[in-house]
Amino acid sequence: MRVSKHQVAANREAIVRAAGRLFREKGFDAVTVAEVMRAAGMTHGGFYGYFKTKDDLFAAAMAQAMEEVASEYASIAARAERYLTPAHRADMPGGCPMAALAGEMPRRSGEARGVMTDSLREQIDRMTAAAQGPDAAARRRVAIGSWSAMLGALILARMSDDPELSGEVLAETRAWLADRDG
Repeated sequence: MRVSKHQVAANREAIVRAAGRLFREKGFDAVTVAEVMRAAGMTHGGFYGYFKTKDDLFAAAMAQAMEEVASEYASIAARAERYLTPAHRADMPGGCPMAALAGEMPRRSGEARGVMTDSLREQIDRMTAAAQGPDAAARRRVAIGSWSAMLGALILARMSDDPELSGEVLAETRAWLADRDG
């Protein structure tokens, strides 16, 4: 039985979404193709009709995940208010792919790294547009430093097994960024 082009696209979308959530939740190495296909409601054998390798799937999943979390905002402080929250800290599968997977990128394929690098550039550009400063170079510096602080704070908050310290890292980084953004 032939599957329509619409169904093929819907199946691919389901696979990519399931993979994105699983990769963010567990990391690349802990996720199997069979697990992704099961989560997408399909059999393992169908995978190779959509992707050549798990690395290809990873690149597609990261591209989609980065697109989903991309947003514009009025200021860096406004971005920090939405990004550095206990809810985001707790939502590894649905949260920021960079915070969940940046540490794995040096060991991934060129395509996956390229997707994440492109997303990093886009994020810096969005933050530069929202940053304050006397010139373009100063605004870019603020954007890079602020994004690094936000990403690092989320990673550190997720790393800690002390809920009080974890919350403090988020709150103090938000406050620090708000002081610089005003």
